[in-house]
Amino acid sequence: MNLVGGFLVVAAVAGVAIAAMLFVRRRAPEGSYFSDGDRASGVFGVLATGFSVLLGFIIFLAFTSYDQSRTGAETEALVLVQQVETAQFFPPDVAVELTGQLVCYGRNVAVDEWEQMEAGGPRDELNPWGVVLFQTLQGHEPESASQQSAYDKWLEQTSTREEARRDRVHGATGIIPTPLWVVLFFISGVIFVYMLFFADRGERAKTQALLMGSVVAVITTMLLLLGFLDNPFHEGVGGLRPVAMERSLGIVDEALAAIGADVRIPCDAEGQPL
Repeated sequence: MNLVGGFLVVAAVAGVAIAAMLFVRRRAPEGSYFSDGDRASGVFGVLATGFSVLLGFIIFLAFTSYDQSRTGAETEALVLVQQVETAQFFPPDVAVELTGQLVCYGRNVAVDEWEQMEAGGPRDELNPWGVVLFQTLQGHEPESASQQSAYDKWLEQTSTREEARRDRVHGATGIIPTPLWVVLFFISGVIFVYMLFFADRGERAKTQALLMGSVVAVITTMLLLLGFLDNPFHEGVGGLRPVAMERSLGIVDEALAAIGADVRIPCDAEGQPL
């Protein structure tokens, strides 16, 4: 959801809440439905505090997952470049194969995997090019000290890349369970109904509208923020995009051209095998 859509949702929900408040205000007694306003305000404070504390912890959890996905995507892209460098220390035929397959891995992540994550689909299976990379390396036996060092470094970088990929896909399906959403919307509804009992025909309509509108607008905004953090892969402001991987692919292309490497890329621009 973009900013305009978010503002429209907040305005629509606040408008409905204000209309409900003004409707109840027509028949409300002066001084609201509560005979003891201080006691009613104290109870409302308990409701609002409990809701805000629960919401704050959930937002912190969702932001942690959002940041983990962002960091994982950046680390995965960085390790891809490093593995391309490491691959150049293998025998020429193996280096050409590994380099091309790494480029295909990056393209597949930037297009196919990202589209599936935006759709909220789980990414529990292995990346197909990750399997191809393993099979290519499996048939190679280091013959020199430099190749052995590159082989060990490659395995270490592969583990780092796989961990980073796991972090990236962590937030694709959302981390907030349905019962928590139910609780949040239930408490929001309780606060809304409780606010209606503060309707007072003795106060001006503008004051009553501001009383209800400000509370509902804040709650709606916080719930929208929570939904944004729970679904970080989307287009629009703040959404996670494959920028890091696309940048890494550009760096790889420039580096290969600089060293005059003749690499055959066994896939199309979307990472699909040719």
